[in-house]
Amino acid sequence: MIRKEWPLAQSEQVQKRSIGFYSADPSKHTPLEDTQGIFISAMTVALGLYFLNQVGLLTSGTAGVAFLLHYAFDLPFGLLFFLVNLPFYYLSFKRLGLGFSLKTFVAILVVSVITELERRFLVIEYLDPFWAALLGGILIGYGLLGMYRHRASLGGIGILAIYLQDRFKIPAGLVQLGFDLCVMVAAFFVVSPVTVLWSLVSAVVLNLLLTINHRSDRYIVVR
Repeated sequence: MIRKEWPLAQSEQVQKRSIGFYSADPSKHTPLEDTQGIFISAMTVALGLYFLNQVGLLTSGTAGVAFLLHYAFDLPFGLLFFLVNLPFYYLSFKRLGLGFSLKTFVAILVVSVITELERRFLVIEYLDPFWAALLGGILIGYGLLGMYRHRASLGGIGILAIYLQDRFKIPAGLVQLGFDLCVMVAAFFVVSPVTVLWSLVSAVVLNLLLTINHRSDRYIVVR
């Protein structure tokens, strides 16, 4: 009985895979799986960034730089976030390949657009800075985990950190930490010390979530 049903089940599995619904190989994704995964992850990240923006907080990485420029010059955050990441695409292409770079470009573009559209669909009357820092860090972290699962990222300093580690043997973690510290120091000239404190809380939550939940033996970003 089992042997008779197996060829049919196998045939149906191949047929579903052939029309792009899902991949039978758990280590690979179909274009449809990548599309929905990256879009949902981008929505999650954009919501986290929206919470931070509502109370004037920052975060780590290039998003932190975009927030600084946004608060200092009152320019659209979504546009700044997209532009700040542009210099890192070449490194991404050279170090991580075309597929990863294209998906990362799309992820950043989607996050940039959604963060500008968010205010049209969601209005928050009151949001405590601590709660914004906590939720913002968690949402951005989970969004990044989703992107890593589909071999994409939000680009930025992480790509540079990998390059410097390979080229000059500088630990990537130290590069990331040094960059984030520079962002937070620069923030003192743009926002209040209390805002910087809450921003640090958000950055710590985000990085702890990634450290605990992202495992290279479980989720491989690049192959």
